[in-house]
Amino acid sequence: MAAVAQCVRAALRPRYPLLSFSLRTSPRLLCVATQQKNTGQNLEEDQSQSQNEQIFEPSSAEKMLTEEKAKLEEQLKEVTDKYRRALADAENVRQRSQKLVEEAKLYGIQSFCKDLLEVADILEKATESVPKEEIKDENPHLKSLYEGLVMTEVQIQKVFKKHGLLRLNPVGAKFDPYEHEALFHAPMEGKEPGTIALVSKIGYKLHGRTLRPALVGVVKDA
Repeated sequence: MAAVAQCVRAALRPRYPLLSFSLRTSPRLLCVATQQKNTGQNLEEDQSQSQNEQIFEPSSAEKMLTEEKAKLEEQLKEVTDKYRRALADAENVRQRSQKLVEEAKLYGIQSFCKDLLEVADILEKATESVPKEEIKDENPHLKSLYEGLVMTEVQIQKVFKKHGLLRLNPVGAKFDPYEHEALFHAPMEGKEPGTIALVSKIGYKLHGRTLRPALVGVVKDA
């Protein structure tokens, strides 16, 4: 220790005579100062190390907040998915309801039309039953009655067409089980098998849907 003090006094004597004098009188002062300096450096290092540990090592509260955030994000995702599914289901229900309403508007008169078809059949039979050779100017009453029946039949067909009700008179067409009802099958010369040779009763379709199939006779192979 004495050697260290002498070296320090020799180094400080030219510039700091007072300090060298104090070191000469009190050799312990240098040791105390050196220890205090080392202690201060150690304290600063400990503080910086603890700060770095606090920076790099999150506290338990931060960990809890992070976990809570992850849980909330997962719950938000689930709620969003459920909300989208609910919207899709509601849209499907709305479209089905709208389709049912439209079909009700189109086919709500179905039973009423079926009843009117009987009236149209009677008018058709009445006009067909009048002998054409008797419709002359000499028979004005019969002629007027026949013309009235024809006009009525034409008008009722116009009303049917206005509301989407169309006739099915498929003579010569291919047999379709969705539109025709076969009364009999018979071979006929000059007719292609599977075609309709005779229509016993006119059929009708309401907005493209068969309301009453036509009663027909179908050609078969001989």
